[in-house]
Amino acid sequence: MILAAPVPNGCGHRGDRPQSTAVSESDSPLREGPVRGIDRNGRAVVVRLAGELDLYNVEQVRSALLELAPDRPETVILDLAEVEFVDSTVLGVLVEARSRFGDGVLRLAGPQLETRRALKITGLDRHLPVYDSVDQALTE
Repeated sequence: MILAAPVPNGCGHRGDRPQSTAVSESDSPLREGPVRGIDRNGRAVVVRLAGELDLYNVEQVRSALLELAPDRPETVILDLAEVEFVDSTVLGVLVEARSRFGDGVLRLAGPQLETRRALKITGLDRHLPVYDSVDQALTE
């Protein structure tokens, strides 16, 4: 025997067309923010980033970096190990952060192949030190 629960009015379909609600990608509950953590290690700060870094979340990345500036850390390491994609807007934020923090402060750690490729194509790998891991970036 199959029992069916009654469906309250206003739920499901209106006529033959399903109702839909537009949700922007940045409002989606399935998409986590790009900044997964900020860890302080003495005068060094490690900012863990993850997912796709693009126009939809560039302001979150920029804000995280700007909040560090008043503390004047000696080293800021962006942990890119879990970053799957980076677009030009985020690369622009890296240039902005390098200018704000000064030469030698901002370091990139653990970028995957696609992120490394973007850094190389744009020439940013010549202006920002790139390390294989956070540990390596902390010790050098």
